Amino acid sequence: MTRIPGVRTIDVYILNEFLISFVVAFLFFFCTFFINQLLVLAEEIFSKKVPFGDVLRFVVFSLPSILALSLPFGALVGSLMAMGRLASDNEMLAFRACGVAQRRILTPLLAIGVVLFLISFLMNDYFLPLGNIRLGSMYRKILYTNPGIELEPYSVKRYQDTVIVTGDIQENVIRNITIIDKTEDKEKRIITARSGSLQESRDQKGVISIRLDDVFSHVPDAAVEDRFEYTTSASMIYNILLKDFSASFINPGPREMRSIDVWQEIQRMDEQYERQLGEQNRKIDAQLFDLAMEVRYVRDFPGQNRARQSNLSSAYTVYTRNRDRKFVDRNLQLYRLEFHKKFSIPFSCVVFVLFAFPVGMMARKSGRAVGFGIGLLMATLYWWLLLIGHTLGIRLELPPAFAMWFPNLVVLVAAVTLLFIRTSR
Repeated sequence: MTRIPGVRTIDVYILNEFLISFVVAFLFFFCTFFINQLLVLAEEIFSKKVPFGDVLRFVVFSLPSILALSLPFGALVGSLMAMGRLASDNEMLAFRACGVAQRRILTPLLAIGVVLFLISFLMNDYFLPLGNIRLGSMYRKILYTNPGIELEPYSVKRYQDTVIVTGDIQENVIRNITIIDKTEDKEKRIITARSGSLQESRDQKGVISIRLDDVFSHVPDAAVEDRFEYTTSASMIYNILLKDFSASFINPGPREMRSIDVWQEIQRMDEQYERQLGEQNRKIDAQLFDLAMEVRYVRDFPGQNRARQSNLSSAYTVYTRNRDRKFVDRNLQLYRLEFHKKFSIPFSCVVFVLFAFPVGMMARKSGRAVGFGIGLLMATLYWWLLLIGHTLGIRLELPPAFAMWFPNLVVLVAAVTLLFIRTSR
């Protein structure tokens, strides 16, 4: 095959065109996600008189999550804009007239797509967990000195089975606090205190302690009306798990972990799941054995124990219900979904570039504007497919790999189909 002169010049020209469009698209998505993050922080942090330095660090630590999404969508829209501009200005026609094959034009775009995939994966797998760990640490530090971030004055907050009613909050002191929860015996308990303050638990990790002063606690007697037990104390320490707090960045999950850590956690949870499944199967086998013994006894001695005969039907119902009940670990399913998502979203950079190549060449005029519009629609569709896959993966227990890679598969099938149509002309 004759080597075409100036191929390297063509590569640089196409990459320059792509980078110009990519920067525009990347900045658009970055600003969109950044403003959305600022609005979230404005509600959670800015309105609570947090020092400006802490606010600035919050913004910096939030950047990896913004960049992890901006890069793939920027690659999609940037590729469409670049190819649309080249097609609308008839430069693609000029390349073909000079004997430049379409796959030769696609090669530098795929190369930059691979580079963006690696950058996005690094951002999603290293900097995002690091940023979220710093966010959680900073949030806890601010929470101890400014409980108004989580507990607003004159408000009612629910944390799992606990309800906290607060009065006025001045600095780190909560006035007239009331806590409604349940005892170990599942009886309702009401705790009132003149004041309280948040402090870090030194003995237990993952716990926020509320130091209560001038405490009165009473537990109503469920058996006797108008009777209750009460206690009073000068002070009391009340613990709340951090995972019960509403702030998302205080509860790091699999998305805030590195892929290797998520994989190790999946292995540990798999082993635990197998043990629990084995215990359930052994329990069902024991119930089957007991049921068989009962059936044999009733068969051999039909008139001696009518109580056993009447209980046989209910025992069989319990056995079949336990036998047919599917043992599901949704937390394990969530970790598997997030593990695949850590790879599927960054890899979309490559798939998006492949899709943008034939679609962008269809533009006849206003190539950049058309590419930008198609890119926004495709980004929205991809995001919805990702959300649907995640939801169905949890609720319907779809295979995690299929649920998270399905959006990429849809885009890839569309790209290959369009490429085949385009090159067969």
